[in-house]
Amino acid sequence: MKTYTSFNSYLEKSIIENWNLDALTDYKGITLQFHDVARKIEKMHIIFENSGVERGDKVAICGRNSAHWAVAFMATLTYGAVAVPILHEFNADQIHNIVNHSESKLLFVGDVVVQTIDPGKMPALEGIINIPDFSLMVSRSETLTYAREHLNQLFGSKYPNAFRAEHVHYHMDSEEELALINYTSGTTGFSKGVMLPYRALCGNLEFCLKHIGSKVGKNTNMLSILPMAHMYGMAVEFLFGFSNGCHLYFLTRLPSPAIIAQAFTDVKPSIVVSVPLIVDKIIRKRVFPVIQTNRMKLLLNMPVISKKVKQKICEKVYEAFGGNAYEVIVGGAALNQEIEHFLKDIEFPITVGYGATECAPLISYSDYHEFQPGSCGTPVDGMEVKILSSDPENTPGEIVARGINVMQGYYKNEEATRQAIDKDGWYHTGDLGTMAADGHIFIRGRIKNMLLGSNGQNIYPEEIEDKLNSMAMVSESIIIQDGQKLVALVHPDYDEANNMGFTGNDIQDIMEQNRQELNNLMPAYCKLSAIKIHETEFAKTPKKSIKRYLYQDYGTSTKL
Repeated sequence: MKTYTSFNSYLEKSIIENWNLDALTDYKGITLQFHDVARKIEKMHIIFENSGVERGDKVAICGRNSAHWAVAFMATLTYGAVAVPILHEFNADQIHNIVNHSESKLLFVGDVVVQTIDPGKMPALEGIINIPDFSLMVSRSETLTYAREHLNQLFGSKYPNAFRAEHVHYHMDSEEELALINYTSGTTGFSKGVMLPYRALCGNLEFCLKHIGSKVGKNTNMLSILPMAHMYGMAVEFLFGFSNGCHLYFLTRLPSPAIIAQAFTDVKPSIVVSVPLIVDKIIRKRVFPVIQTNRMKLLLNMPVISKKVKQKICEKVYEAFGGNAYEVIVGGAALNQEIEHFLKDIEFPITVGYGATECAPLISYSDYHEFQPGSCGTPVDGMEVKILSSDPENTPGEIVARGINVMQGYYKNEEATRQAIDKDGWYHTGDLGTMAADGHIFIRGRIKNMLLGSNGQNIYPEEIEDKLNSMAMVSESIIIQDGQKLVALVHPDYDEANNMGFTGNDIQDIMEQNRQELNNLMPAYCKLSAIKIHETEFAKTPKKSIKRYLYQDYGTSTKL
């Protein structure tokens, strides 16, 4: 049996080995080298020590991605405290609920979050620390105030002859020791704090170092786009990148498509970790307009030169992602099949992974060389996956997973834990899928999203949406049921419509044409009775999936 290696030892090792190299950069802002990170971590430890924070105490962190967010998180784990990363998209009440429910002792806050929260609604906190400069927003402890006001003096007393690499010694964690609590919801009634032990973090990290680190190499650049408070961004971008000795760049602002595109050009990341929405927008806005001309279509249909044309197109797409990436890893949701087919056709290095917060997050992944179109890879090291179906290769069933990455359970919620993890240790994902004989997993949709047709047929709305999203003037869509009928809510691509001078009536006509074309592609029980216009973008989760539950009662309205 493999012996356990302390997770914190990977952070310690990377800091020591890369002492004088660049580690963390706020895009168009400050840069911290690995020794700067170590120094700041040590100062946070001094604050913890002098403010009564003990090993096992909870420390919450809420703010946009930044170098100092990373420092606060690593300082918490390497001290032996339990991190509670909170998505900065949560509103003030949700943040208050999580801080209180987790019994956090300290809270680190970013410059946007600090303007919304009410310290009075988090009475158990001993202090609130500003992430940008680690100053105190609130202190309810004289020792905390003293430690912060005399931090440099305390640090100098502890290391009178300078702080050096040999002074870096971090908490040696054990397998089942709790590392962090990651909340999937911010509401008190449905608080599901996922308890992730160090073995789960280690399982993810060791897999990434072995299967991805060997391809991207040390001291290369990575661009952190996804929120670090979400496990996908935390594990595959941040913790892997830092432990691999990479130089991480953080988009500290709201990552609009224009900012992301410019950052790719500037940073030239060695690997791209993304959600489908980002890839989709880059391809549709920057690539398709160039290649979907009559001349280009003609060239692509000429067998003699189509291969060279595709190679040129691939180079253009590659440049859009910075021109230096080993591969683009998509996760968090399904990649649009039209986009996936296009990227595979031009032999672009794209792959899709699958996971859940409850698995910290990796369940499956394949290198792009082994990637099978439509799949989300094969089970990662240390994880078993099976389909609860009498015919797993052909009949969809629930995807369940068991192994090193699986959570301990939900914090203070034994009933939810029993529902999620059965007596044999299988985590029930709630996703429907099939599995090929070689282990590749194919996701059909969420069990709770599945609709029942009038004759009892199972309808997977994600499959209809995938086709609809590739049609004219459709930016995004969601399929709902109105009685026994299927209705599509569509947010049109208004930028494109305005460029073309289309009116509202024109858009309605285009959507009706889309409906007829889509119905010709679908079986009778999946045909749409109507397409209704949704004027604004759909509300989304941090991983950019549509919040479906908000739109299930919209079937009776005519315009949204």
